[in-house]
Amino acid sequence: MTELLSELSQALVKTVEAVGAGVVRVEARRRLPASGIVWSPDGVVVTANHVVERDDDIRIGLPDGRAVPARLAGRDAGTDLAVLRAEAKNLTPPAWAGPDTLQVGTLALALGRPGQKALATLGIVSALDEAWRTPAGGQIDHYLQTDAVMYPGFSGGPLVDIEQRILGLNTSALVEGLSLSIPVTTVRQTVETLLTHGRVRRGYLGIGAQPVRLSEAVSKQAGQETGLLLMMVEPRGPAERGGLFLGDILIALDGQPLHDMDDLLALLGNGRVGAAVPVRIVRGGQLQEARVTIGERGT
Repeated sequence: MTELLSELSQALVKTVEAVGAGVVRVEARRRLPASGIVWSPDGVVVTANHVVERDDDIRIGLPDGRAVPARLAGRDAGTDLAVLRAEAKNLTPPAWAGPDTLQVGTLALALGRPGQKALATLGIVSALDEAWRTPAGGQIDHYLQTDAVMYPGFSGGPLVDIEQRILGLNTSALVEGLSLSIPVTTVRQTVETLLTHGRVRRGYLGIGAQPVRLSEAVSKQAGQETGLLLMMVEPRGPAERGGLFLGDILIALDGQPLHDMDDLLALLGNGRVGAAVPVRIVRGGQLQEARVTIGERGT
């Protein structure tokens, strides 16, 4: 048993040393610095969006002790990811695991570099689930939770297995009180989009809504039992400009039925921003048609 524990201990030490060479300090807020992960040798760094409070005067603390300037290349509040370009070359990007390597019970290290040295905590992958949508509208490919302790400054750092592969990027901002990691597939897709376009475009209507059950007569006519009651309509927002009012019940967008907010958010993707689409509503107990031009959600 002692020999087995010693081997595990050495494996963990080597993992921290190897992956830590690709974990940097991100100085982009007034409070404690956060962490980031080297994405490519030419200075691209990925971190958590919520720790990048300013767009200028950003500095990256490298593993060799140097601190270099960086600029914001793009950010996405929906997935809580940001990409920085540091003025540095010959950096060491860690290896990223494939999505099929994730299993509940996998030993995992959370790494961070809020100071000069890499820090680590040990836990397991405690929960995995299907794709989900964040409150800010971002699509996350897998729900990935760990019981590894996330100390202050760990956001933006990696969750790593003992084979020295990154399982995801850690964040404390997606769900309050939970240690979550953004999985590899989501990180890769978002980083590539941010490097190309600087942002991830997401549509919005400028409404606040909640699901409601339709009356029996309207339900039979519409072919569905629920819709979205408009509790708020943003002044001069896309919905108001399209003729929607407080109290309307939104039941379809572009021919697709809407039962809850997840249905709506799923339809407000990149390809629909700026498009004028038909909407179906219930107003005064009667079905009506309108047309709304989908706006772009701010970052």
